[in-house]
Amino acid sequence: MENNKVWFITGASKGLGLELAKKLLAEGKKVAATSRSEQALIKELGDPSANFLPLEMDLTNEQSVKNAIEVTVSHFKTIDVLVNNAGYGLLGSLEELTDAESRKNYEVNVFGLLNVIRNTMPYMRANKSGHIFNIASIGGYNGGFPGWGIYCSTKFAVAGLTESLAAEVKEFGVNVTLVYPGYFRTDFLKDSSLLLPQSPISDYKAVRESENAHKGSINENQPGDPEKFANALIKMSEEKNPALHLFVGQDAYDMANVKIAEVQKELEKWKAVSVSTGF
Repeated sequence: MENNKVWFITGASKGLGLELAKKLLAEGKKVAATSRSEQALIKELGDPSANFLPLEMDLTNEQSVKNAIEVTVSHFKTIDVLVNNAGYGLLGSLEELTDAESRKNYEVNVFGLLNVIRNTMPYMRANKSGHIFNIASIGGYNGGFPGWGIYCSTKFAVAGLTESLAAEVKEFGVNVTLVYPGYFRTDFLKDSSLLLPQSPISDYKAVRESENAHKGSINENQPGDPEKFANALIKMSEEKNPALHLFVGQDAYDMANVKIAEVQKELEKWKAVSVSTGF
């Protein structure tokens, strides 16, 4: 029965989305994969087939998203598992990133994801089943990274809307999993996936150090294995009661625990102030 599931994966021509699509197709599962370029998908995953449907889709154009989902349902008859993976990184201080640069990151990472959910849910709601994976980032739980404020805020937004989504769709039998990956060895830190500010400000030494580290020593040395990430998502999709919050990677697990400990410490330290505000 599991092999009959139809997966819809955004951002599947590279990175974690590509590894997931490869793994699913190798296991005989049905995959609709989207990218800004259909040819990029065919180059990486092969020609269209009974199990593989490559789709060119513009996340920021709702009609493009609607069309891709309609083509998928026409081809496979349904969508069982949605993986909102598409997105890109933006590294720059809040002061130096322009309004346009910041809004563009939101257009793809947040509003693009919402376009996909909005157009997929009618099918899952009608089927009274389904599983939605929203790929956030450990930076959507712990935002203490200089220069990553806008990107982290898009992933915090994904986290918040995903928690609400889970509460909203529970009555329809639809599962929702919010995925917080740590550092995985993909092309995320390369120029094709990580944008820098058009007008950097030299005073921000911590931001420049973060930029140099991510473009230099961290890139291609990330501890996470993308193939094992794919295995983790597939395993979670087979669970009867899957996780709502899934931290993936030892680094993500550790950073989450650091934040939890810090918040608990501050809760107790400032408890008197917190509880002093009632009538």
